[in-house]
Amino acid sequence: MSAARVNTTSLCASANSQRLAKTLMLTVLWCGPVLAQDGNKVSNFVRQALAARSKEIIAATVEMPADKFGFKPSPQDMTFGQLVLHAAVTNYQYCSKIGGVTEPEVPKIGDTEPKDKLVERLKASFDFCTAALAKLDDSSKSEMLTLADARTSRAMAILTLTGAWNDHLTLQTDYLRATGRVPPTASN
Repeated sequence: MSAARVNTTSLCASANSQRLAKTLMLTVLWCGPVLAQDGNKVSNFVRQALAARSKEIIAATVEMPADKFGFKPSPQDMTFGQLVLHAAVTNYQYCSKIGGVTEPEVPKIGDTEPKDKLVERLKASFDFCTAALAKLDDSSKSEMLTLADARTSRAMAILTLTGAWNDHLTLQTDYLRATGRVPPTASN
C-alpha cells in the first residue's frame, strides 16, 4: 500500500509540475510584451503624450480663425501665430535631440504666414516627432544632451517637451476662449 501511495503522489506531483510549467509558459507568452514595455516607461510615456497632445494642439490650431492668428491677449504675449510657430520649432529641436536623429532643414517661415502654412508646419513637426521617437527606448534615458545651450538628461528633455506640449495647449485654449471660440478639448 505504501508503494501505491508513493506512485500516486509521484504522479500527482508530476502532473502538477507539468501544469505549473504550462501555466508559466503561457504567462510568459501573454505577459512578455507587457513586461518588456514596463522597461520603457519613459519612452512609452512620451509616445502616448505625443499621440494625445498632437491631436489636441493641431485641433486647437485649426479651430482658430485665420483672421485671429495675429491675436494676443495682452501686449507682452505672443500672437497665436507666434505660438503655433514656436510649438513647431520646439518639436523639431527637442524631438531630434531626444530621438538622436538629425533635425530636418525646413524652409524658414514667419508667424504672419497664412494659417494653412502654419498648420502645415505644425503638423509636419508632429509627424517628425512621431518618426523620431518611434524607436526610442529607456536604455539611454540618462544620456546627457545639449538643448538650448544647457546640458540635461534625455529623460529630463522628455519631461520638458511633454510639459511644453501641455503649456502650448493651455495657451491655445486661453487664446481661443479670449476670441469667443470653444476649444476642441472642451467640446469632447
